[in-house]
Amino acid sequence: MSAPSTVLQLALLVLVVLPGITYQFLRERLRGPVPGEQNLGERVARALVASLVLDALYLVLIGPTLVRVVRGGQKHGWSHVFREPRLTGLLGLVLFVLVPAFAAFLVTRRERRRLNAARYQATPTAWDQMFRKQGSCFVRVRMKDGSWAGGWYGKDSYATSYPHPQELYLESAWMMDGEGAFLRRVDGSGGLFVRSADTDYLEIVRPDDTKRGDDA
Repeated sequence: MSAPSTVLQLALLVLVVLPGITYQFLRERLRGPVPGEQNLGERVARALVASLVLDALYLVLIGPTLVRVVRGGQKHGWSHVFREPRLTGLLGLVLFVLVPAFAAFLVTRRERRRLNAARYQATPTAWDQMFRKQGSCFVRVRMKDGSWAGGWYGKDSYATSYPHPQELYLESAWMMDGEGAFLRRVDGSGGLFVRSADTDYLEIVRPDDTKRGDDA
């Protein structure tokens, strides 16, 4: 496929592609990431379909008016686009940004109303929900080899969010007994890194539910 060689071809390419890209981008921002839509090919296809739908609506509703406004009379041809840069910019802003953004807002709002809260969650995974608004707490995990690890999840800790791998940084590590109880903070601990893939159990423990021994 060759690159567009004229201004008209470039304008047509933008008209075909840009509205759907704007729509798809804002849909993802308003709705949040969805596991089933992380494939790039599927996202591109959705953007192209959205562009075709929006372009078809433009042609049906205001097609003749758009042609008259852009051409500005037969004697100027398509060069009228350059003779009226403000008008061109305004049309581009409305058709390529504002209308797709409004469509994304309406579709997202309708979807949230249609689906009840038990079936629809903006948070994509349970991992994100667990740490999204989590305050300071202890975290203990049982590794797949049966050993226990744990530490303090505070203001300097961090939990990754979807679509990144489920990983956790605890700002201080704690000694654990064979039953998973917290004993004391590890001297000189600079933090603990935990990968969800290496664990088969993770629990949030409130500070009041365990003896802290040392300040976290």
